[in-house]
Amino acid sequence: MTRDQAFEFLDRTARGIAEMFGSSCETLVHDMGVPTHPILSIYNGHVSGREVGSTMDIMGIGLALDEQAATTDQVNLAATTPEGRQTKSSTFHMIGEDYNLALGINFDYTSLVYANRILEDLMSSRSDLQSALWQEGDSRQLADLFERCLATFSKPAEALNKKERMRLVAMLEQRNAFSYRKSVPYVAKHLGVSRYTVYKYLGEITDHPETE
Repeated sequence: MTRDQAFEFLDRTARGIAEMFGSSCETLVHDMGVPTHPILSIYNGHVSGREVGSTMDIMGIGLALDEQAATTDQVNLAATTPEGRQTKSSTFHMIGEDYNLALGINFDYTSLVYANRILEDLMSSRSDLQSALWQEGDSRQLADLFERCLATFSKPAEALNKKERMRLVAMLEQRNAFSYRKSVPYVAKHLGVSRYTVYKYLGEITDHPETE
């Protein structure tokens, strides 16, 4: 493949990619055989503010590349333009006997960053509805669950021994009682034990399901 044929192919590819991905996608062909790697063709140059003949890279730097960088493909790397636009950049080389050309692709995703911030704001919430409606001591559902489970023992909570307390906690866990806000403090208070003890019971139940 001659230099002209290589350039024609890369230029056609650059034009097609720019058309396919739209105005946020800058594509160009560099002459990497020249230390300043000037631009031979460019599409959507407004992304970086460059034009044919420019020797600046996507970051606005005009320094000569070292030998390895001038011949090695670079794929999906982050770069920021002098105007602060955030891009993803890739460079693909085509090297022949008397030429070293490269196809550059720079996708400007700055608008997506702003859009993501808006989406995060839209999806964020201060708390959940269940927590707002049911407070500790006021959760009728949690209280009802506790009383139903306790009733199976035919004795008050303060009369339960450790094995019975663990069994009660296991019953509550099976009925998803601990999905309620501040359920552990509620259960601890009504069993007359510490919160740590309730968490310990839950841990032992998880490790030894037969205690349920």
